Formats: sequence, structure tokens, C-alpha cells
Amino acid sequence: MTNNNDNHLLQNYRSAPITIVRGEGCYLFDDKGTRYLDMIGGIAVCALGHAHPGIAEAISKQAHTLVQSSNLFGHEPARSLANELAKRSGFDRVFFCNSGAEANEAAIKLARKFAFRKGDTKRRTILSCNGSFHGRTLGALAATPNEKYQEGFDPLPGGFRYTPFNDAAALEKAIDDTVAAFIVEPIQGESGIISATREFLEASRRLCSQHGALLIFDEIQCGMGRIGPLFAFQYFGVRPDVVTIAKALANGLPIGAMLLTERVSSGLQPGDHGTTFGGSPVPCAAGLAHLRIRDEIGLQQNVERMSEILFGELRAVAREFPDVLGDPRGAGLLAGLPVKEPHDAATLVTHARERSRVLLNKAGNNTLRFAPPLIVTEEQIVEAMKALCDAARSLSVPVAAK
Repeated sequence: MTNNNDNHLLQNYRSAPITIVRGEGCYLFDDKGTRYLDMIGGIAVCALGHAHPGIAEAISKQAHTLVQSSNLFGHEPARSLANELAKRSGFDRVFFCNSGAEANEAAIKLARKFAFRKGDTKRRTILSCNGSFHGRTLGALAATPNEKYQEGFDPLPGGFRYTPFNDAAALEKAIDDTVAAFIVEPIQGESGIISATREFLEASRRLCSQHGALLIFDEIQCGMGRIGPLFAFQYFGVRPDVVTIAKALANGLPIGAMLLTERVSSGLQPGDHGTTFGGSPVPCAAGLAHLRIRDEIGLQQNVERMSEILFGELRAVAREFPDVLGDPRGAGLLAGLPVKEPHDAATLVTHARERSRVLLNKAGNNTLRFAPPLIVTEEQIVEAMKALCDAARSLSVPVAAK
């Protein structure tokens, strides 16, 4: 549905027929004054909720001081944020860009240039998993083996191969001495919140080390505290060579980052890669504020507590409506709830929005995705579950009628 004032916006999004004008915590408000409980969080972006005063203050202060100076010069917000991310992750170097797709593009370029600089010129292949999503730029899209996203954009860049997700035996056959890097999401987001097994990620580390390939974790959606620890690799206990992050880093401002080891960082040298806006002062200041506030309010502890409640509630709703819903998947506050055919997750999304004023989201494979702000409360989770029950009840066939 197109809003009347959208005449000049490119119609490449299926936006809901509401206009959001304000946010506060876990709630959004439209131009009619209607309040919605937001269980999407900007698609795993607004970790601290909407219009957090600490983030707003950091943005305002930095905007009154320095907005942009280019990467011809250094500036304190980028240096401080890089230092903070390095300290918290244990990685040595940080490259800033503007989005998750750009972070993955940088990682792809890094892997190939790293091999090139070592004289390993036959090592050009980037290996990724079936069902993955790494972004919509041409390079990231080539690493995303999904016809829905790739159709009509060919010819895509070459040098990409794919392997089944969570299949260590297939991965062992796929990784050879032509593979520059294996890029994998610890939890596949766009495919419907499908988690990697620890064994698969451990096999990934072992095989990449054995064959001289880089291991890249795409934590764009599942990182930045979304599943508990700040980084998903910390949750799974498997350390990659490169991590890409974005989404929640600046709590809503555009920023992405690639974290990498000192050894691997030699792959990109001056002139090899760059960006005009990446690591600009304002989003870096917001990122620093996000990390500081995270510590002050014990955000990881809240994620762990609310995760138990969310998954417990989701399992209860699935048991109540077994003809509509399947068992939940995911970790932390990133959950996927499968919707069974012939029902459509989009119908539940619409019902919850229009009847209960709760915002849900459909992800791949007919799945409801829950990615609320990480400050969500038990009361808000219960409110969302009531909306989900009401929506599922509208589709469920009563036992007596079966």
C-alpha cells in the first residue's frame, strides 16, 4: 500500500500503511497518535530502544563539535570506538564503513587481497552457505545463494561457491586450496532464524586453519549483544579471523565495521580500500555511547533473562496452536517462529499490527521474526504474546471442528 505522501519514493519496499513519527523505548507512534509495541527493533538495530536519551545526547554533542572530516585525517570518536571494540573483542584492527553489506564487501576484498599479497594467486574463491544472506551489493549478493535476491542482477561477480549450512562433511569437501575465505552467519537471519551448531562452527575453524582460508563470521544481525554476549563468536566459543558487524552498533545511525587480527590486516594497505563516510564522528560517538550504556544498565543480563521468558512464551503459544505454529528457533532476543502451511506469516503480522498494535516481522521460509530492543521487559513480551495468540486464534481450526 502506498501512502499519499510517498509519490516520489522509489517503490522498492512493501511498507506497512502507517507513518511512524516518533519512538520511545520499545514503542513507536504513528502520525495519528497510535502507539505500537515494537518487537522488530528496526530489524535488530535499536538495541537500546528508540530515542534513548544517552544516544541522543552523544549525537547532539558530537554534531555540535564535528560532523565530518573525511579519512584524510584522524579523529577521536573513530579512534576511541575502534579501541573499545578491539578491547571487547580481542581483535587487533577495525575498519569502519556504513552498513553490513559494506562490511561484508570489505571482508571479501580483504580475503582475496590477503591471499594475493602472500603470492597465493590461485586462492580466489569465497565460500558461503546455502540459505545465507550477506547483503545487496553485487559482491555480497554473489555470496548470497538465493534466487529471490539474485534474480535479474546477473552477471554477478564470479569466484563464489556454496555449501550446505550445518553440514561439516560437505564443508570438508568444499574447502580446498583455492578458497580464500569461508563466510558464515552464526545464526542465519533472513532465512528464518536458523542457528549454526557449535560443532559446525568448530569444524569451520579447523578446516579453514588446515587449508589456509580465512574464517569470516557475519554477525550483522546476530551480533552486538543480540544473543547475549557482545559478539556471537563469544556465545559459540569459536574464534574467526574476521568479524563483520553493523545494525545495532550505533543504535540506529548508519555504521558498519570489520574486526580482524593483526596478521590478516596486512591484506589491506593504503589505497586498497576506502570509504567517504565510514567511521564518521557522529555514528562513532553514538556507538561509544551505546557500549557505555550497555555496561551501565547490565544489558547482557537483561537479554539472558528476557530470552528465557520470550522462548518460554513462544513455546507455550506454539503448543496452544499446533496447526498454525511450529517450535521456536534462535537464541537470546533473536527468535524465529515457523508458521505452518497453508497459513502465511504475513497474515499474522497484519493481524497483530491492526488489532493489537504490536509490530512483528516476517522472515524467510514463512517465519515470524522477533528482534525487539534489548531493553524489552517481561510485561512487554507478555503483551506481544497476547497479540500473537489473538492472531493465531484467528487462523486456528477449533478442535471440535476438526
